[in-house]
Amino acid sequence: MRLQSGMARESRSLAGRRIVVTRAREQAGDLVRALQQLGAEVITAPAVRIEPLPDLAPLGAALADLSSYRWIVFTSRNTVDIVFDRLAAWGLEPRSLAHAAIAAIGAATAAALARRGAPPALVPERYVAEALIAALARVDELAGARILLPRALDARDALPDGLRARGAVVDVVPVYRTVPVTGDGPALAGEILAGRCDAITFTSSSTVRHFVDQVGRAAATSGRFAAAVIGPVTAATARELGLRVAVEAAEYTVPGLVDALARYYGEGGKGSPKGLPDGRGEGA
Repeated sequence: MRLQSGMARESRSLAGRRIVVTRAREQAGDLVRALQQLGAEVITAPAVRIEPLPDLAPLGAALADLSSYRWIVFTSRNTVDIVFDRLAAWGLEPRSLAHAAIAAIGAATAAALARRGAPPALVPERYVAEALIAALARVDELAGARILLPRALDARDALPDGLRARGAVVDVVPVYRTVPVTGDGPALAGEILAGRCDAITFTSSSTVRHFVDQVGRAAATSGRFAAAVIGPVTAATARELGLRVAVEAAEYTVPGLVDALARYYGEGGKGSPKGLPDGRGEGA
């Protein structure tokens, strides 16, 4: 059961809480503002930054051959921005993508596509690769279908592997990578070990991994903060690295993460949020 956004924003349920945001600085604005609106003191400590790959010629070649693809799948807002920012340089425009049907994972990715004039034809109800595979299989015969998948260099292979298992021909084209940000790791580690951070938010597996590298395993696994994660994939990475996951969004979005935090601390920070037995959330 998901807490409605309006309910969270009518309260000051995070007043007095110090919450760390590890998301890339260029993406963190919405999360920071939403937490501050609920009264939180936000510490921005980006663990990663987004870096387009220096050679995007493979992407240009794929887009020039879009008529051969049945689907183009976007899995992040980063990919949308990189692709659409470069269309003009290749003599293309947003409507050029109409040669293929567009699918997107996540509300933020879908909204980014809509703003660019290319709203997706398909967005799965759950924002994970497995749900997108199932949704595509319901609306199309994937055997023999050629699918273009621009994505992060270090993205997990669940999506292309799952599509190929259903007979699709998937062209994976990396377009960006997540680069660790060194930041002031020792200072943040000191704040954590002193018990001055109530919660630390993680919006991807890469933010978890690089956070651990940044502050060190002793601070990361100290149990002195509530790890708040955006979904089951991020949660799994956090647990594998020894973090205590206390809050997991039922809807795998920034608003869903904020709502889960508001619900958790609205109950005094004791136990799991209502409707999310044992703190794992849906899909864990």
